[in-house]
Amino acid sequence: MPPMLSNVLEEKARRDADLLAQIGGTPLVSLPRLARGLPAGVGLLAKAEHLNPGGSVKDRAALSMILDGERTGRLTPDKIILDATSGNTGIAYAMIGAARGYHVALCLPRNANFERKRTLRVYGAELIETDPREGADGSQRHAHRLAAAEPGKYFHPNQYDNPANWRAHYEGTGAEIWEQTGGRVTHFLAGVGTSGTFTGTVRRLREFNPGLRAVLMQPDSPLHGLEGMRHVETSIVPRIFDPALADETVTVSTEGAQETARRLAREEGLFVGVSSGANVLAALRYAQTLPPGSLVVTVLCDGGDRYLSEDFWGDI
Repeated sequence: MPPMLSNVLEEKARRDADLLAQIGGTPLVSLPRLARGLPAGVGLLAKAEHLNPGGSVKDRAALSMILDGERTGRLTPDKIILDATSGNTGIAYAMIGAARGYHVALCLPRNANFERKRTLRVYGAELIETDPREGADGSQRHAHRLAAAEPGKYFHPNQYDNPANWRAHYEGTGAEIWEQTGGRVTHFLAGVGTSGTFTGTVRRLREFNPGLRAVLMQPDSPLHGLEGMRHVETSIVPRIFDPALADETVTVSTEGAQETARRLAREEGLFVGVSSGANVLAALRYAQTLPPGSLVVTVLCDGGDRYLSEDFWGDI
């Protein structure tokens, strides 16, 4: 074998064996049973982000922010990665931190569910629990205070305000959707947590197709059970969120999202979480209003195993 070809194959084998190289490149899946009532000529596909190695769409942003910290010199081997999380980004930080040799400390509400806390501890993360009455916003404020008090100790990516968050989706998710649909996508629908997925994906898709319609999904009430999703009007708005990107907003109830998560498991074989159910429910309703030739793409944010202790699954 020629030496040059041998080197190429060795490099490919090294990349294939690298855990972090598996982040991204997730498939688009159809929902033939749930979508069978859509108007003729209208399609719906979902980006299966729960198949990332850390189990959620947040793997992309966490890796992007950590690599950006390393490139800029803000993250050095002696620093602790510190951020606020509702769970998924924290799990991604903890997984990547373990793979790259960093200690990770995470601020999250005390009432975050059992599965997420246990997963974080399995990866070796330090949990800093905050007042559940203050929700995710309280965790954000506490992480800011800790980082400001000891800047030499912590690398604080601040996922809510960090442009490397949305760039992960600009460079990855949006480009993948365009390629996977052969440029046929006409509508993109997603909810907002940090807003990185929505912001980055829409910006990239709009470069390919300026006429793309962007639809924002959000809970129908400030008091909701869609973990990781933000009711924009009543919570701290991430600096990376650009509301001008959204052409329309669709709201869903917690109960509707939970029922759709159950249906995704039992009718489509997709064991995903409640935010995924919310996105799919909103996309199904929205797609009912569209003309032939429309193709809606939404996101399956995370796996359902992170919600197994929740009662909405029923008797299992």
